[in-house]
Amino acid sequence: MSDQEPSKVSGQLHSIKGTVVETIGDLTGAQAWSQSGKEEHASGEGEYKAAQAKGYVEGTTDRVGGYKDTVVGAVSGDKTLQATGNARKEKGQAQQEVNQPNLG
Repeated sequence: MSDQEPSKVSGQLHSIKGTVVETIGDLTGAQAWSQSGKEEHASGEGEYKAAQAKGYVEGTTDRVGGYKDTVVGAVSGDKTLQATGNARKEKGQAQQEVNQPNLG
């Protein structure tokens, strides 16, 4: 991976490209292509999982922060803070769902 933030899209592209290169290497007997493809596929999978984990953690942070703002808004009577907190909490929950790790 590079110094850039991990990206699910970039990770998927590298994973697919690596699989294609590995397949071409396997079909043609080009060992260097097979190995290069395996390495790129593994790197792409790693980048995808890193981006997924980062998104899940960001969702958790929004969900917890939103919950806190909702409670503080409700207790203090600040309806704007309460509504903003609810929206942030829902955004965090959606982000967690999208980035839920597949443990199966």
